[in-house]
Amino acid sequence: MVKIGDIQLPDFPLLLAPMEDVSDPPFRAVCKDNGADLMYTEFISSEGLIRDAIKSRKKLDIFDYERPVGIQIFGGDEESLALAAKIVEVTNPDLLDINFGCPVKKVALRGAGAGVLKDLDLMVRLTDAVVKATKLPVTVKTRLGWDDKTRNIEEVAERLQDVGIKALAIHGRTRTQMYKGEADWTLIGKVKNNPRISIPIFGNGDIDSPEKAVEYKNRYGVDGIMIGRAAIGYPWIFNEIKHFIKTGEHLPSPTIADRIAVCRKHLRRSVEWKNPVVGINEMRRHYANYLKGLPNIKEFRNRLVTLKTEEEINEVLNEIAVTYAGFEIEKTPIELVNYHEKCPV
Repeated sequence: MVKIGDIQLPDFPLLLAPMEDVSDPPFRAVCKDNGADLMYTEFISSEGLIRDAIKSRKKLDIFDYERPVGIQIFGGDEESLALAAKIVEVTNPDLLDINFGCPVKKVALRGAGAGVLKDLDLMVRLTDAVVKATKLPVTVKTRLGWDDKTRNIEEVAERLQDVGIKALAIHGRTRTQMYKGEADWTLIGKVKNNPRISIPIFGNGDIDSPEKAVEYKNRYGVDGIMIGRAAIGYPWIFNEIKHFIKTGEHLPSPTIADRIAVCRKHLRRSVEWKNPVVGINEMRRHYANYLKGLPNIKEFRNRLVTLKTEEEINEVLNEIAVTYAGFEIEKTPIELVNYHEKCPV
């Protein structure tokens, strides 16, 4: 059993990483259905919350079926982060996460997200301010360091634990790496095996198959794994990993009917949560990933991203289900289709 404060998670929990423009309630719903143990909202600007920005406030929406669920915030000012923490607490999430990992310029170069890795004293002050502002368990998501010369995650882990965080998720790349190259889990393993560290340590980066999840679990000894990009269009990865850890065997790949059913649920939730126009428009980014591996699927995809009503989309999904009934998609390492990198995985 893994504990974050008073939150009890199963042995070796699988976490859904917070991803901007991805991990909204509709996406989280299908991941929860398929085995995600702990999920987070998209990251929310502390300044946006304080200004009462509509988009920021909307991201605070959480639902009981998602629990345990955390709300993630980011910012570079102690007072603003502390005030944002108080606002978040009112919405009653299970925990509050601070993003010190987002590498994109508009965040990092403004002294937030991974930008805070340049100033560890500031990171400690920001974290301390949040911990003191809320009764919620506070966790942190970050990277190995700013660049290869400052891979200081071991010091970061000790200092953040000392000011009261209850868990730490580490992405195995530096900020300057962005998402290039392989994630290096060596330092993640060192943090976990540091005798001074008593909080749960979750590893993140490049987990795209049950085999890799088990390999990294055994090699680095982490308390759990956080999965981001590999779950986009493939929420089944959580249950596949759990089954493989338990039995050493693979679950059958999702059928076409499974893919269509999850796609429909995602669409329905998107329309309900956002409104028909926004929900349908924002769902368009997901079809290519749900339908990856189907031959000659381009014509269907092109139709899906132009239709404007849920009924029309469901008709096309029916056509796809009939056309590809019985077709088996070969299980290969998960790879995103037509999808740009999303922060803060």
